Amino acid sequence: MKVIYERPKILTDAYFKYCGGCGHGLVNKIIAEILEEEKLQEKTVIVWPIGCSVYADKYFNVDSICALHGRAPAVATGIKRNLPNDNLVIVYQGDGDLVSEGMAEIIHSAIRGEKFTVIFINNAIYGMTGGQMAPTTLLGQKTTTSPYGRKEEESGAPVNMAELIANIKGCYYSERVAVNSPRNILATKRAIKKAFNYQLEGKGLCFIEVLSQCPTGWGMKPLKTLEHVEREMLKVYPLGVFKSPEVKNQ
Repeated sequence: MKVIYERPKILTDAYFKYCGGCGHGLVNKIIAEILEEEKLQEKTVIVWPIGCSVYADKYFNVDSICALHGRAPAVATGIKRNLPNDNLVIVYQGDGDLVSEGMAEIIHSAIRGEKFTVIFINNAIYGMTGGQMAPTTLLGQKTTTSPYGRKEEESGAPVNMAELIANIKGCYYSERVAVNSPRNILATKRAIKKAFNYQLEGKGLCFIEVLSQCPTGWGMKPLKTLEHVEREMLKVYPLGVFKSPEVKNQ
C-alpha cells in the first residue's frame, strides 16, 4: 500500500494536550509540515506563550523557549537579532497573551520592523485559564467574565489585529486565515509558508492571524464550532491579506 501521508518527524511522540476539536493542533501540525518540507529544523527557534500552547515545546524537535505572559515578541527580538539571517524565529501566541497582556510588545515589534514571524491564534476567548472574555471576544458572546454577553459600551469592540498591525510601517506582511475547513486549512499553510519565506529573505515583521475553534471555551460540540467560525467569526474577522508586497494600493 502506498503511503500518502505521514506524521511530520519534527513532531515528538508526546501527545497534544489541546482539547478535542481545538484548532491549535492543526496549526501545530501545519508548522511542523512546513519546517520539514523546507528543511528548516536545525535553523528554527519557536517562542511559545503562556496559554493553551504553553506545553508545545514538548511537541517539536526544534529549539524552543517559553516567554512570560505577553512577552514573546520581546524574547524573539533578542533571539533574532543575535542569530544569522538564515535562521527562522517564530512567535506563537493566543489572543489573551498577544492582544491583552502583550499588546505593547507586538505593536512595538512591528514599529521596529523586527524580522520574525508571528502566528497569532484568535479563538475569541481566554482558553487555558477558564474561558474569560478576551479583547477579541465577539459582541454578545458569553464568557465566564461576561455571563450576559460582551457589551461594546462596557468593554469596547473586538480588536482586529491583522488590520491594525498592517497599518504599521514595519509590518511587511499581514494576513488572516482560519482552520475550520479543508480549504481554509490549505490557505493557512500557504500563508504561514509565505511568511516564513519573507523572513528568510530578511523582510520585516510577518503576521498571520489564524481563526481557531474552541469547543471547551465556547461550550459547543466540535462540529458546531466549525459552523460558528464560518457564520459568526468571519463577520467580524474577514479572511484576507491586509498587507503584502504583492497587493497594491494598501
